Amino acid sequence: MSGEDIETRRKRLLYRSVYRGNKENDILLGQFARAHIATFDASELDQYERLLAASDNDIYDWVSGKVAVPAESDTPVVRKLLAFRVRF
Repeated sequence: MSGEDIETRRKRLLYRSVYRGNKENDILLGQFARAHIATFDASELDQYERLLAASDNDIYDWVSGKVAVPAESDTPVVRKLLAFRVRF
């Protein structure tokens, strides 16, 4: 993203993670972003941004194991998400 520094980008992606509209994904992606986004480099932020572009239903189906992650979406960041466990 031209002109946007990495910290601003991280904050924007964190906000998008917490306020998805689907409560389950708000919790999952919000906790995941808080745990990992500060350490993501530009490439990982790109991968995460592509993940956030997926529908809530797709993300939920992938994480729940209901549907396999499609090859074009299978990135190291998605694999980190699949291994992540929400804390209550």
